[in-house]
Amino acid sequence: MFRIVIRRRLAGLLAAAVAAVALTAVEPAPQAAHAAACTDTSGVTVVVDFAALGGGVQVACALGDPATGLAALQGAGFTVTGTSRWGLAFVCRINGKPTAATEPCVNTPPVTAYWSYWHAPSGGAWSYSTSGATSYNPAPGSVEGWSFGAGAPPSIAAP
Repeated sequence: MFRIVIRRRLAGLLAAAVAAVALTAVEPAPQAAHAAACTDTSGVTVVVDFAALGGGVQVACALGDPATGLAALQGAGFTVTGTSRWGLAFVCRINGKPTAATEPCVNTPPVTAYWSYWHAPSGGAWSYSTSGATSYNPAPGSVEGWSFGAGAPPSIAAP
């Protein structure tokens, strides 16, 4: 009886571990990205500000008409990791930052250290997103912004 209980518990733990790994798996980024702002309405420009993590700002183009902000981020060539609890519905890491040692990505990170999500018209002012990246549909010619920290917009103007 004791062995059966142990086996069931081990099987349950193994299933939970597999599910957690599947939810935080990094989806491959599409290959049609350009390492510069999009021209006109050729796609959605994506700005990712890594400054709070010791990096710079990267700008890339997701060609075409990505269906969601997440698709634009991935289409611009960025790798994305979600949380164990929410999957890719909550962006926890972009290009491996912050590191797993800093943020384990189990649940939502604290409000002082998360990827905030922004929108802007080309050359316009940043607006904090009231929608999640999986439910927002950016228009071609627009700009998507991501900034790590306490909710400040990207440190550069929208290209």
